[in-house]
Amino acid sequence: MSVTEIISASGGGLFILLTLIEIVPIKINPWSWLAKHFGKAINAEVMAELTTVKKELDTVKKEQTKIQKQLEQRIQVEDDRNADRQREKILDFNLELIRKLDHTKEDFNEIMIVMDEYETYCMNHPKYKNNRATLAIENIKRVYREREVKNDFL
Repeated sequence: MSVTEIISASGGGLFILLTLIEIVPIKINPWSWLAKHFGKAINAEVMAELTTVKKELDTVKKEQTKIQKQLEQRIQVEDDRNADRQREKILDFNLELIRKLDHTKEDFNEIMIVMDEYETYCMNHPKYKNNRATLAIENIKRVYREREVKNDFL
């Protein structure tokens, strides 16, 4: 027997042996094991780059969360400022009523819309302080009812 015959015979024997081992119910799977390690060797560079990309993505997500919190805080500040402006309108309108300045029904309707928005905001934001406009709102509503009964809008 020559060396090539021995190698070819042993290679064929090895092939048959590996195939038989895979069929055995012990679940020894040499082909899968070889494919797995061969795949890891081929994809090592891609896997390293994927790990880097995942780290960068985690960093971006953390920054995004931080920016989202800042945005929510700024929105809250702007909403509070808007409520402050509505309260100023209500207090100014009430002051005009106290000073006996007459208003049209449309003026009252507009301030009623502002009061509704303001009261809704206060109800939905319990931390927002509303103690300064409560009496003014009551007074505006009282004057509106009186004027509506008398029909003496400007």
